[in-house]
Amino acid sequence: MEYILRELFDPLVWQTSVFPYLTIFLTGMQNTLIISIQSLVLAFVIGIITGAMRVSRLRLVSGLAAAYVEVIRNTPLLIQFIIFYFGLGPLFGRSQTLPLVLGLGVFTGAYVAEIVRAGIQSVARGQREAALSVGMTGFQAMTLIILPQAVRRISPALAGQFISLIKDSSLVSVFGYAELTHAANRVSAATFRTLAPNVFVAVIYFLIAYGLSRGVAFIEKRTARSGQV
Repeated sequence: MEYILRELFDPLVWQTSVFPYLTIFLTGMQNTLIISIQSLVLAFVIGIITGAMRVSRLRLVSGLAAAYVEVIRNTPLLIQFIIFYFGLGPLFGRSQTLPLVLGLGVFTGAYVAEIVRAGIQSVARGQREAALSVGMTGFQAMTLIILPQAVRRISPALAGQFISLIKDSSLVSVFGYAELTHAANRVSAATFRTLAPNVFVAVIYFLIAYGLSRGVAFIEKRTARSGQV
């Protein structure tokens, strides 16, 4: 206990094991945001497409989507990273980022797909029937009528999933990607201090996640007041 208190509250510890390495931490934060945003875009695209496939009346289409979701959700993320990084990595040449973005995006996309599926199913069936009755195709009804309503309804759940994505990105440090957790490991190796660098990184993760959650809550309140939700 004395060691923990000294590591956390001794200014000398922070002056020697955290503050001199702020550049490393800032670079790690930048890389964390880059890989998270890229994976977020991929996950959203995969989730929208797969979520729509999950409610398809064609058994082959819905079955393929269900198989993807079940396989991804029931296998560890680290194992998936290993498969993408070492199995598919050679296809991307010397790029270290692409297989990791693909792995994180595919993993998160499975969870987004289930959120989207629930959102689609929450829209009254009469909406689709009304769209078809005025001459829309099934694809038009889904993309123009049903999906926009579903996305607005599931925006809080999507925001929570994307915050989880940022935290899950810490696993890419295993492959030497210079994000926040990797930065903490580098500083710990250089200073022989483990607690202070990792606590500092935990604070950064918290500030990013909390800031995003507050931002989403603010947007929800504004749109609710304007009658858009």
